[in-house]
Amino acid sequence: MRIIILAGVAVLALALGLVGGIYLTGGRAAVDHVMDMRTAVDILTGQAAAAPKAPIAITATPKKGAMATDQIPVQSQVPGDAVAATPAAQPGGKGKIRYYRNPMGLADISTEPKKDSMGMDYIPVYENEAADDGNIVHVSLDKVQKLGVATEAAQNRKLTRNIRAVGSVQPDESRQLAIASRFDGWVEKLYVAKTGEQVRRGEKLLDISSPDLREVQRNYITARRLAPDLTQVNLERLQSQGLSQAQIAELDDRKDVPRTTGIYAPDDGQVIDKPVIQGAWVKAGDPLYRLVDLRHIWVLAEVYERDLAAVKSGQNATITFAAYPGQQFKGIVSLIYPEVSMTTRTAKVRIEIDNADLKLKPGMYADVTLATDLSDNIALTVPETAILDDGTHQIVLVSRGEGRFEPREVKLGARGNGYAEVLNGLQSGDKVVVSANFLIDAESNLQSALRAFTTDKTATKSGATPPSASNSTQIPTSQEVGQ
Repeated sequence: MRIIILAGVAVLALALGLVGGIYLTGGRAAVDHVMDMRTAVDILTGQAAAAPKAPIAITATPKKGAMATDQIPVQSQVPGDAVAATPAAQPGGKGKIRYYRNPMGLADISTEPKKDSMGMDYIPVYENEAADDGNIVHVSLDKVQKLGVATEAAQNRKLTRNIRAVGSVQPDESRQLAIASRFDGWVEKLYVAKTGEQVRRGEKLLDISSPDLREVQRNYITARRLAPDLTQVNLERLQSQGLSQAQIAELDDRKDVPRTTGIYAPDDGQVIDKPVIQGAWVKAGDPLYRLVDLRHIWVLAEVYERDLAAVKSGQNATITFAAYPGQQFKGIVSLIYPEVSMTTRTAKVRIEIDNADLKLKPGMYADVTLATDLSDNIALTVPETAILDDGTHQIVLVSRGEGRFEPREVKLGARGNGYAEVLNGLQSGDKVVVSANFLIDAESNLQSALRAFTTDKTATKSGATPPSASNSTQIPTSQEVGQ
């Protein structure tokens, strides 16, 4: 009887060895057949369990378990083979398993299947996954959301740059007036006696009594009545004394000389200086008033030397003042002064502004913004936040969809207002990562370094020469970030 049982066990063992490779290809029927034969062996040898065991959850195709972890692949074996077999090729075309990574995304990998501290199986990484398109960074969609990854399409636009400067309000030098006496005399009365007063064209400023002027007036009146041929000579003398046509016309109807003569404002303006005092004796040439018309003013902006090449006459400027928050004033650049300060390395730029309501006062502080065109043509641009610049190379991450990002080197041109001109490396419409791109880059570099470490370890075990350490710091041609 014992001989018969041993013979039955041998036959069953041989059958198990022949059908052991059908796990992945034989389907559910083959698996059930193997399990029935294994149960028969247990009964024949007296090792059957007293109570039925729970069925083992197996499948012929890859799937995830109850905790969303990948099931561990089981390699088929034939009698006499070693227990540790080479990782098999994945039926889905992913290739052989290169290594296993931590299921929680930690920087820990293994060359053999294992579990983490929570009992979760490490996730296999296949050869073809690491070589997708030769230059792809993989990020799981949930991690894309957690990192706050945002993209923006490269597009053509007019590249501009705002030049910012500080300045101050100054009076328009062409609208300043100095009023002086053209004859000696006493100031009889002041009609405008305060600095800061606003005067209008033709408004009387003061009355002055001048013996010399009265003599010229008397000669003119006498010549008109007794010597008409001398009238023209005396008329020209009155005009040289600063009398207006209206004042001269008054003398035509008079027979006596007026005691005082008025001095009138030649134009509109605000009194910014008044050296004259009522009752004082003034001489010809002494200043009486200084007026300035503030309806049109200047802003002198201090522009840094590096920005001067982009500033042109006729350029528009936007000015703001602390006295009027939220309001913007428009001006035009009229002159770039021909010298640069040796101490501040700035040049003065004159900006002209209309000030009809007289809101802007000389000496007020101004913030100036000059919009400049950096190129004459429309240029392909991307946001500056999309650029990963190590000083030698400029890289952008192009979104390929489904959590895939392609690092691409670009050649950049001018930069302005948060955008950079792309001369080579992108096409219009390419979506580039503009937010959290440095996190993707850092994590992909970490995974690249871990793969290099695994390659070195595998090469050392097989006796091959490991690659140099410097290769692990270069930009990888294929990266994978925790899925």
